[in-house]
Formats: sequence, C-alpha cells, structure tokens
Amino acid sequence: KNISDFSLNVTDCTQVVVPEEVFFTVAAAGILENLLVLIAVIRNKNLHLPMYFFICSLAISDMLGSLYKTLENIFIILCKMGFLTRRGDFEKKLDDAMDSMFILSLLGSIFSLLAIAADRYITIFYALRYHNIMTLRRALVILAIIWTVCAGSSIAIALFSYEAATVIPFTILFPLMMFFILCLYVHMFLLARSHAKKIASLPTSTVHQRTNMKGAITLTIFLGVFLCCWAPFVLHILLARFCPHNPYCACYMSIFHVNGTLIMCNAIIDPMIFAFRSPELRSTFKKMFCCAR
Repeated sequence: KNISDFSLNVTDCTQVVVPEEVFFTVAAAGILENLLVLIAVIRNKNLHLPMYFFICSLAISDMLGSLYKTLENIFIILCKMGFLTRRGDFEKKLDDAMDSMFILSLLGSIFSLLAIAADRYITIFYALRYHNIMTLRRALVILAIIWTVCAGSSIAIALFSYEAATVIPFTILFPLMMFFILCLYVHMFLLARSHAKKIASLPTSTVHQRTNMKGAITLTIFLGVFLCCWAPFVLHILLARFCPHNPYCACYMSIFHVNGTLIMCNAIIDPMIFAFRSPELRSTFKKMFCCAR
C-alpha cells in the first residue's frame, strides 16, 4: 500500500484497479477447475502414474495461488469495513501466513514443472527403462521432498521477507529454475530425432515416440503460460525491493492488480491444457459429467 501511494506522487501513472468481482470469479474458476483435475486422477486408476501425480502437484500449486488471492481480497474488504486493522499483531500474523501461502504456490509450481520436465526427459531418452527408473513409489518420494522443501522455504521467506539476503535468492531461483527446464527442452528436441532412429526397429516405436513428443510439447505450453503469468509479479517484487522510489519502477508497480490477476489466470489455463492435450483426462471428465447428469 505504501509503495502504491508513493507511486502516485512520483509518476503520472494511474494505478490500475481490478474489480473485486473479477478477482473472486477468476479465483473460484481456478479452484474448481484444478479440483476437477485432482478428482479425475483419483477416480481413474489408469491415471495413477508418475506423470499425472506430478500434474496433480501442479494443480495443487495453482489452487493455492487462487486461494491466496481470494483470502487476500476478503481481508482487504474486512479492513475497509473496519473489522480488521492494518497494523495489528493479529493482522501481521495473518499477512505472514498469506505470504507464506503465496510463496508456497510459486515454489510448488516451479518444482512441479521441473518434475514434469524431468519425467518427460526420462520418458523420451530412457523409454525402455522408464518404468524401472520412475516408479510410483519414487514419484511419491520426490513429491514429498518437493513439498517439504517448499513448505519450509515459504515459511522462512515469509518471516524474513524484509531482508535483502532473503529476497535476492528467492528472485534468483525463478530464472535459474526456468533456465534449467529450458535446457532440458533444448536437449529433448535436439536429440529426439536421433533417439527415434535408434529405436525405429521396435514395433511401437513410432507411436511411442510421437506420444512422448506430444508430452514434451504440452510441457512447453505449460512453461510458456507459467512465465507469462508469474514473471510480471516476480519483477514487481524485485522493483518494490530495490527501486521503490524510481518513477519508472513506480509506474510499473501501478499495475499490481493486473499482475495478481495473471497469476489466477494461470490456474484457469493449466487445467484447460490438461483437458485438451490428454485423451485419458478428456475421457475421465466426460464420464464424470455423464454420471453427474
């Protein structure tokens, strides 16, 4: 709030405000869509595979992001109505809890995308040994480690968010992980053709390779959507910490609400990608809706 007020004094940029109704609608849609993905995977035993478990992890991260923005708007409304104060001890703890949820959502999304990328990489380049390398038990252990690390990191970052030593590693992690995933993509697409030639003699090699490349393309779409939706907000965090008094930085920070809406849009788009790119999920959704009717 202080940064927003200051930006109006040093720039001519008017702060862009997104109506609360839009926030609640987009957040509710994101939560419901990702909940449908979780229910579909739980109900269909054919989807009890490492890849879909990693997708469920990404869905949970998206739900946390939407839930964070929903709770934040509810508390803002309560502050405006006078039920909460902006500087109280209870409100400070509440704010730290919500910040922790937001960071958990971001870290969970990054590491879930990384797990999906690694899974696709193994599927393409170690196709014959995939089921020995990526077992269901191993996937669950990986997810347990991911969420334990993310939960601990989110609490630590939320408690020490005012320290530069905390903000800098957090913001560096974002481009670093994206660069690592991008390297996996480049390696996958450059060597996929030569790998396909090596296994061309296998009976189902063509179909299997096509399926794996389709999974890699889906993951590329995930990454593109994630960058478009989260990068503006991460940039906002950097500018708010290191150049809050600069007119150009303050002008960019005037679209804070728009950046928050983009985060929630990510939670809506991801399940749509699942539905359109996965025949098994499409079939499960149809059965769910038919049973409901």
